[in-house]
Amino acid sequence: MCGVIGVIGSPDSAKEAFLGLITLQHRGQDAAGILTYDKSFHLVKNVGLVENVFSREAIDSLSGNMAIGHTRYSTVGKGDAQDVQPLVLNYPYGIGVVHNGNLVNYQSVKERLQTEMRRRCFTDSDTETILNWFADKLEGNSFEHIRSAIKSVFENLQGSYSVVGLLAEGGLFAFRDPYGLRPLVLGKKLVDGKPAYMIASETIPLSFLGYELERDIRPGELVFIDRDMKMHSFVVDGTKPHRPCMFEWVYFAGAESEPEGTPVYGTRLELGRNLAKVIRERMERGEIEADIVAPVPDTSRTAATALAEELKLPYREILIKNRYIKRTFILGSQEKREKAVDLKLNPVVSELKGKNIILVDDSIVRGTTSKKIVDLVRRAGARKIYFVSTCPPIRFPCFYGIDFPDRRELIAADRTEAEIAKMLGADGVVYQDRDGLLKSLDRASHSRVKNPCTACLDGKYPTDVTESSRFAALRNSERGTG
Repeated sequence: MCGVIGVIGSPDSAKEAFLGLITLQHRGQDAAGILTYDKSFHLVKNVGLVENVFSREAIDSLSGNMAIGHTRYSTVGKGDAQDVQPLVLNYPYGIGVVHNGNLVNYQSVKERLQTEMRRRCFTDSDTETILNWFADKLEGNSFEHIRSAIKSVFENLQGSYSVVGLLAEGGLFAFRDPYGLRPLVLGKKLVDGKPAYMIASETIPLSFLGYELERDIRPGELVFIDRDMKMHSFVVDGTKPHRPCMFEWVYFAGAESEPEGTPVYGTRLELGRNLAKVIRERMERGEIEADIVAPVPDTSRTAATALAEELKLPYREILIKNRYIKRTFILGSQEKREKAVDLKLNPVVSELKGKNIILVDDSIVRGTTSKKIVDLVRRAGARKIYFVSTCPPIRFPCFYGIDFPDRRELIAADRTEAEIAKMLGADGVVYQDRDGLLKSLDRASHSRVKNPCTACLDGKYPTDVTESSRFAALRNSERGTG
């Protein structure tokens, strides 16, 4: 999962891209980059957080009225500097792109590029394969030429991709895979009476920088804004069902964001309310006795608040977060995640000692981080701990931009709740059920989100995943977990 942004028509395009990336930092913390165009490309990128990559001098060097930017969460490649986006090709027309998602058939596409098209890829990034395929099929810089090239991308590249790019003398373009797995929104404002546009992964940078949300970019759609600020759009492939990733609302998107017109905050409230019904039934059966409800900061706070209200239990913050530690789930290795938990959370002993606690987290993926949290709370004096997940059990790998491509690493793959509770050291584990997740999304979206991707819950993948085992083997090799 990454954050992407594009700006055109603003004299402060680089500054706006920078500030926009700050608001998208939660989507990726490995690296960041910005590319602008002003008769030539200007590029600044490096590993690290946005504020550490860009000095004032670096931003000032990025001239031009159109820009693209990226915050990276590594799901392909080893995290080397060469994999940092944006990626650029100067030939034939001058193209730069940023990408959020994953290509499932990345390796075979890369091989075809080299053998059939004589195009060599120099990074381990699947973004480079998208860039090269698009460049090979692009025969001009008009909207019609771009549309033809994107048609070939859709016909040959399997997986999830929300892409924003610059065409040197053309303008700003963006496209979204035919299933709309990853989010992408379009905004507009007037600068000195003239239009400026922003395209981003989430609505947050739009509102922060004064852009009015126009709409979500549709699944299979190409949007192109030329140098004259004329917008062109066309749904290149509208034949597939819309399958936005449910994990955007559960974990990844900012609480104030509204992908698909559906408030993340409101969805998380609904998740908490629905989960409260499940817990109340168990309390009535005597399976759970609780004194307080507490969140694992930060994402689960909203759901935990609603859950506590429904159960009429006190809500308490028993874990205080060190704000300078990265989001643990998206760190690149398990060792990093475990070390981060040690530094990230400190227990409030006075509020938890001797208490029976419903401890709410957004999800349980591998379980090792959850185990350390349970141990931390137990050592601080909790009497009983019920670990509660607002997301249903994650039993299958993701190949669409979240970094768990191997089923063997998932704690819920073949285990019952009782077995998982024992592994975590908890007195009980409670999961949201799939029906509860879907009802929560349906209510929050007013039925706009009807059929989200839940492949990690049920193993039903919207795209061809024939090459998934090859993809997983490569990723395990890159992470040193194979």
